[in-house]
Amino acid sequence: MPDASSCPPSSSSSASSSSSASSSSSSSASDAGPPVPSALWRDADFRRLWVGQTASQLGEHSSLVILPLIAVLTLDAGADRLGVLRAVGQAPILLLSLLVGAWVDRWRTRTVMVLADLGRALALGAAALAGLLGGLGLPALLVVAFTVGALSVFFDVAYQASLVRLVERDRLTRATSAIEGSRSAAQIVGPALGGALVSLLSAPIAAASCALSFAGSFLSIRRIRRIESIPKRSERAPRVWRRIHEGLRFVVGDPSLRTVGLASAAFQFSFAATMTGYLLFLPRELHLSGGAVGLTLAATGPGALLGSLLAARLPSRFGHGAVLVSAAALGDGVMLCVPALRGPSVVTIPSLVAVNFVFGTFSQLVNVTVTAVRQAVTPDGMHGRVAATITFVGMGASPLGSLLGGFLAGEWGLRTSLLVTAAGMMLSPVLMALSPLARLGRELP
Repeated sequence: MPDASSCPPSSSSSASSSSSASSSSSSSASDAGPPVPSALWRDADFRRLWVGQTASQLGEHSSLVILPLIAVLTLDAGADRLGVLRAVGQAPILLLSLLVGAWVDRWRTRTVMVLADLGRALALGAAALAGLLGGLGLPALLVVAFTVGALSVFFDVAYQASLVRLVERDRLTRATSAIEGSRSAAQIVGPALGGALVSLLSAPIAAASCALSFAGSFLSIRRIRRIESIPKRSERAPRVWRRIHEGLRFVVGDPSLRTVGLASAAFQFSFAATMTGYLLFLPRELHLSGGAVGLTLAATGPGALLGSLLAARLPSRFGHGAVLVSAAALGDGVMLCVPALRGPSVVTIPSLVAVNFVFGTFSQLVNVTVTAVRQAVTPDGMHGRVAATITFVGMGASPLGSLLGGFLAGEWGLRTSLLVTAAGMMLSPVLMALSPLARLGRELP
């Protein structure tokens, strides 16, 4: 699923206007001879970043399915415990995002990313070892979930800032599309691989697969050689809280970014609650296996690939505001179909694949368009803090949403709780429609 960045579940992920950067890219390509994509892919450091980020996203999206499925299928966790597990994994977003954004703006992002990869590989490797020794219980899963979540905050903020530092402005839109495309591909492979490994092999092997993905990312990103152009440090650097305040003040003071944060918060809170019930609804109400759960979740990936392609064309044709509002309404609204599904797997699986494909398409369209808005209005030297601030505002309430989803599933039943939480996701397009964000045209500032 998309995060805030992502997700998330995507991610605000990025920087500069889709339309204006696209036009500058194309004009640059025509003036300079070789097309921009060719020049971009000849850049060895960008290729290393892209390969590493792809492997990292594969591990992250696999773990988002593997850890809950281990709890549900192996440890027989109920709605309340699953809600706690998801909340613990999401808590670092609330606790660390602002601090990480302030730090990353002053650090070499390559260092941050390789340390985050190494830490996540070790955490999941320890989980695999504990499983082989028979000690992989819920307490161990909680520790692993928090550790992976915390290090993912560092990696996600760092790779967004890294892209702006490593790639020239006239190639930034193409680079962002490539990075988003890799994240979409990870959404295809990650959930399916994670669900299949838990279902067909064992929990330790599933955890080990994630560790290997993060190890691959570590090996690729550590080979980046370009010296980053980070802001110069003054002799007496401002305190970290002052830098955090600058990021917060900038986001709050910009109408577009303020709306992005509020709409993302509404979506992520309701989405976290929905996913807690959703991961219980599929195996227990619809009686799907772990592999089938992974297959249906993986359908968001092809949809996200289509969404990335649409994001390169639709905002410049119909306007960024119109695309944001309509795509959010369609993507969030389709989740209202899930509680109505009944019947044998031959009916429910294709229906779920279709729902997740539509959700992935329009959620990714929103993610990329929002990224273009954020990058267009953010000055150099603040990309890390702005990305972290929006992540904090947007996803900070996700742990509470996960807890609420578990509580509602236990009190009201899975179908009713899914309907209520999915309806809550519709608040996001409503907030965007009532804001200046809806009036953004074909070109961004």
